[in-house]
Amino acid sequence: MASHRRPKQQSRARVTVLTTAAAAAVVLSANAANAAPSQKLTKDQVKAKVDKLYQEAEQATEKFNGAKDKQQKLQKEISTIQDNVARGQQDLNKLRDGLGSLATSQYRSGGIDPSVQLFLSSNPDDFLDKASTLDQLSAQQVDALKKIQDKQRELAQERAEAADKLKDLSSTRTQLEEKKKEVQGKLAAAQKLLNTLTAKEKQELAAQQARADRSSSQRVNLGDAPPASGRASAAFSAAQSRIGSPYVYGASGPSSFDCSGLTSWAYAQAGVSIPRTSEAQANIGSRIYDQSQLKVGDLVFFYGDLHHVGLYAGNGQVLHAPHTGAVVRYEAMSDMPFQFGVRV
Repeated sequence: MASHRRPKQQSRARVTVLTTAAAAAVVLSANAANAAPSQKLTKDQVKAKVDKLYQEAEQATEKFNGAKDKQQKLQKEISTIQDNVARGQQDLNKLRDGLGSLATSQYRSGGIDPSVQLFLSSNPDDFLDKASTLDQLSAQQVDALKKIQDKQRELAQERAEAADKLKDLSSTRTQLEEKKKEVQGKLAAAQKLLNTLTAKEKQELAAQQARADRSSSQRVNLGDAPPASGRASAAFSAAQSRIGSPYVYGASGPSSFDCSGLTSWAYAQAGVSIPRTSEAQANIGSRIYDQSQLKVGDLVFFYGDLHHVGLYAGNGQVLHAPHTGAVVRYEAMSDMPFQFGVRV
């Protein structure tokens, strides 16, 4: 009798795999057929993207400046506290030596008071808490012990303050490195975009930037607006002497600047110390929201987060360090979103 065996069927798993693979192949083929070839950005598109990256880099730069400024202040404060602790420890040692001398003298005259023995072998806080022993001490010993106790508490407080500041310093250093990497990342991305341009396009952009620098620095009508004050005038003159200096993030002169580096340097030349960052500079004087009320040398701030600052130059112009790739120059304030001025 003939054997009628049923044909062996493929497993469900194998059918599913084959079906999925076939579907994927169809999708890939369709995508390949419909995909449009990638288009090279035009010179103007590259410039727009690069300008945006430069602005983002400047935002990060001001955060970097803030962290750097905070780090320097914390280092000075910690150094001062550590010096105080070292001097305090010397004072404490002298106080203890003085009490030891009292105990020695007492021993020679007939033995050490048990209460003094207790102090010399334990913490004076514990000792003074035992009020019942105070009547066994001389007034001189009580005074010495209280001085030691006060000095110990003072040193403990200063050590705790130093420890807190050291933690803050560690956190600030981490933030500083993060912001530095962020700035460098933005600048690297901008350079990568610029590298996509042809040699001719790069030359055209460079020539365009050079024309902007020259025209802004040499042929600007500043009008006849009066200076805000004698020191504001001196600060503005100092900034004028740096026209043509390159923008470098984190720089505060005398040969290169970022925006707040220029304004803080300029006022320092006039004998006025102002904060390092644009955000902090925005809070040092009276604010002026009406542009018609601005005077030469006033600080002027731009963008909602106040990440850019310059010096009012008159006739609607600002003297500032614009961004990477540019130099200190004049520029129309209308080119940026003005927020307010500050009279130092």
